[in-house]
Amino acid sequence: MQSANLGRFRFAPSRFVRQNARGAIGESNVVITADQVKQLRERSGAGIMECKRALEQADGDMARAVDLLKHQGLAKADKKTGREASQGLIEPYIHGGGRIGAIIELNCETDFVARTPDFRELAHDLAMQVAATSPEFVSVEEIPEDAWAALEREHGSRDRASEAVVLLDQPFIKDPKLTIRDLIRDRIAKLGENIVVRRFARFEVGASNTPSAVD
Repeated sequence: MQSANLGRFRFAPSRFVRQNARGAIGESNVVITADQVKQLRERSGAGIMECKRALEQADGDMARAVDLLKHQGLAKADKKTGREASQGLIEPYIHGGGRIGAIIELNCETDFVARTPDFRELAHDLAMQVAATSPEFVSVEEIPEDAWAALEREHGSRDRASEAVVLLDQPFIKDPKLTIRDLIRDRIAKLGENIVVRRFARFEVGASNTPSAVD
């Protein structure tokens, strides 16, 4: 029986069948230590046995194991995207000494996940993204067909227009290599539940009489 205390958790040398770069099948003996599993858990948030299997498949290479877990998690995340998400929270963000504000409704499947630090951090980051970038739509499907011509003239192409006005297609302001869609998929993989941006609104002092709202 495995112990929650990884310092007392011993792993025997792992024997598993693997395929090398030339396609040959053979056995590999790799010693996976408790410290390696602990490090991978801290980096990925995955379970003990998932981390051990990933390290085995990666021949003990930490970077490869992280990449394996990421791809496995994203595959699981894609399977969860159709599930109902009716729990969650409303997250506000205020910037510029109170001159700019945003509020977002982020949904998940259970109240338990809605109360986790990871989910709350995601909601905060998304509200901050809305305040900083002023998107007009949650997803590209919400853009009316007759609005595309003007958007393409303004931004130069459909892809650039989508990146500018669609929240899910925007680069994440904290890490531009990720889109907001990538960020959410990563959190779905980590938390094990579907996560949906339901709606948001952005306010700016003096900008207009009505908020920029998406419902």
